[in-house]
Amino acid sequence: MTQQLAGHLLVQCLVAQGVTHAFGVPGESYLAVLDGFHACRGQISFITNRQEGGAAFMAEAHGKLTGRPGICFVTRGPGATNASIGVHTAFQDSTPMILFVGDVASDTRDREAFQELDYSSFFGPSTKGMAKRVERIDDARRIPEYVARAFATAMNGRPGPVVLVLPEDMLTQRVDAEPLPRVEAVEAWSDPGSLRKLRELLLQSERPLVIAGGGGWTPQAAQALQRFAENWSLPVGNAFRFQDTFDNHHPLYAGDVGIGLNPKLAARIKQADLILAIGPRLGEMTTGGYTLIEAPRPKQKLVHIHASAEELNRVFQADLAINSTMNAAARSLEVLTAPVSVPWQAWAESANADYLANIDPANGGVVLPGSIDMPAIVATLKKLLPEDAVLTNGAGNFASWVHRFFPHHGLVKGLKTQLAPTVGAMGYGVPAGIAANIVSGRTAFTIAGDGDFLMNGQELATAVQHGAKSIIVLLNNGMYGTIRMHQEREYPQHVSGSHLQNPDFCALARAYGYSATRITRSDEFEAALRQALQGTQGALIEIMLDPEVISTRGTLSSITSAALQKK
Repeated sequence: MTQQLAGHLLVQCLVAQGVTHAFGVPGESYLAVLDGFHACRGQISFITNRQEGGAAFMAEAHGKLTGRPGICFVTRGPGATNASIGVHTAFQDSTPMILFVGDVASDTRDREAFQELDYSSFFGPSTKGMAKRVERIDDARRIPEYVARAFATAMNGRPGPVVLVLPEDMLTQRVDAEPLPRVEAVEAWSDPGSLRKLRELLLQSERPLVIAGGGGWTPQAAQALQRFAENWSLPVGNAFRFQDTFDNHHPLYAGDVGIGLNPKLAARIKQADLILAIGPRLGEMTTGGYTLIEAPRPKQKLVHIHASAEELNRVFQADLAINSTMNAAARSLEVLTAPVSVPWQAWAESANADYLANIDPANGGVVLPGSIDMPAIVATLKKLLPEDAVLTNGAGNFASWVHRFFPHHGLVKGLKTQLAPTVGAMGYGVPAGIAANIVSGRTAFTIAGDGDFLMNGQELATAVQHGAKSIIVLLNNGMYGTIRMHQEREYPQHVSGSHLQNPDFCALARAYGYSATRITRSDEFEAALRQALQGTQGALIEIMLDPEVISTRGTLSSITSAALQKK
């Protein structure tokens, strides 16, 4: 067997796992790996990012989109700490991801060498950490073992990130090892006894509600979930930023359970006598700060189905906890024998009626200041974006417009269509949209705020370099809107730190190689979007938004003109 550089072997192991793209910022600590990418060109592409945070977000988005670990390479110290935002996002969002960190050489370790860091302490692992596993590869012959274990760890149970540390001198060793075969996720099946008890709880219920979401969903699982809901006439809500888990067009859809929650859906969750949580952790955003479903003992009966046994009964004491992957759970549930009729048919129908009323601007009472009608903007998106478009966003009030008014077909039609950080990380949407286009070739649409865009807008250069195209709608209101909203509520008339002095975003986008246009009226948007969809390059559409437009419920009454003038 011919010997080769360990860095080359590492890249071959990624190819064996089916990896087609790796994201990162090059570093001298892993030059041998970069040379391995050169040797394997045509089989795997290294996407050169402009900042490690953007690279990690792209890898996380890749993991969300494909269900296989997204791959990110960074150098030691500053590179790893910059990338930590993507690792934390992958952890809280339950996304498979592997971060490879080039490290100091073995003979300089533990001397606080140049950019040295204790990665086990920094990244975890723990239930409060950032990674499921953190390991260092000291023996180059064991690279195949570590890589295969990282893939298995990232995908099995609750999906999440793994960090592998690569000493620089280890990567330059010559070895004769070979890659291990492709790792597939292991299915954990529900036990028959639990399914019988779940059926009994359903038969005893009068007001059941399903909340679906979390990581590990496939199109097949989403389709099986839909059949289960139809068999039992169950209303289904999607957990925060997992709005593509259940088809939003389905007559059993009750709405998204997250920020800006429909008050009628919030009341319905509290009134339910049985909650079937299929997949989500039931985190703070989905539970309304642990008020809709109270911890540790909910007022509703709770059936919690999750892929990780460690997650079950950790925050909420469930009446029935089922450890199962989403594929296995949904396939078990769809064959659960349903009665001829159920007493909650009207309950399910009214849940959908409430959802439809909430997304109808005429019924929702959305009256906005200025010349931009955001519900009308989203209606244009619904009309013109292809059904398989990927919608991405970072964090900020701007995202609530698409969350409320844009319906996803999503996974039930075979494709994931929403990439959004449940962790609430700003700067996610721009790199996520670029990664989605690179990986899938599908139309990638990003909605961003002005503050959100500036956190990773430099990745437009990455898009242009690698032939990617995304469409970005940038809502410019000259402030960190979410923080400003909270300030006006908690400290009225004391605006501090939330004003933004912005650049010329259109000129900036053009400098990177994107087309750009600025609009000030809603009736200008359709033509701009059509041009962006037909163009051969990425496009930015800047929408000048009245500063008082902060929430989808309308203006925040406490924001006065005098207060805004203090910007």
